Amino acid sequence: MPADQLPVLVFDVNETLSDLTPLRGRFEEVGAPGHLLPTWFAGVLRDGFALTAAGAYADFADVARDGLQAALSGLDGWAGDSDAAARHILDGLADLDVHPDVPGGVGKLSDEGYRLTTMTNGSVALTERLLDKAGVLNRFECLSDVSGPRCWKPAAAAYYYAVERAGVRPDQVLMIAVHPWDIDGAQRAGLEGAWLRRGASAYPQTMTPPRHVARDLQELADVLASDRRTAAPTK
Repeated sequence: MPADQLPVLVFDVNETLSDLTPLRGRFEEVGAPGHLLPTWFAGVLRDGFALTAAGAYADFADVARDGLQAALSGLDGWAGDSDAAARHILDGLADLDVHPDVPGGVGKLSDEGYRLTTMTNGSVALTERLLDKAGVLNRFECLSDVSGPRCWKPAAAAYYYAVERAGVRPDQVLMIAVHPWDIDGAQRAGLEGAWLRRGASAYPQTMTPPRHVARDLQELADVLASDRRTAAPTK
């Protein structure tokens, strides 16, 4: 990134900024095991990716609902209303909070002059609600989701859409995500990538290695702020 160009940071949202853990309680409230959450969410991503690979598209909410109905109806001994149960679980997406490190990390990056944007496989409406609840919405200049390019990340067109909205080149953008597949996709599209580990022990060797690795957003903000000061021309 040129030293005289303000870097643009594009954040993934689901699990990178938002903490999905409270949804476990929603599963339990409809009589399903809480540990079904990661399996369901992985299935949502799988189906969204599959639709994109086939040249089709569906919104996150629709794919998520289908996945919930299938998962719940397949549970041994579960005899509830799968449609109502799915709605109850999905309603919980609007009540999620950010991870504890997010407000401080976002604030520091914004104060350092970084331009902050988001690009999610979810929805702009939920992103706006999440960031507003955390008190950091005003730090972001642009919120995007995959309904614009009509394809899910990690398709290159999804990243190009976010880059174009920021008015810069791909090589002037750093993608920040907790998912290795998101970092890999962004870097194959010409962006740089920063992986937030959030407790993960290893990055897949089959994927392109990230430019930065950090424990959480606060640690990444410290690293980027230090790099920015080091790269600044002396007077």
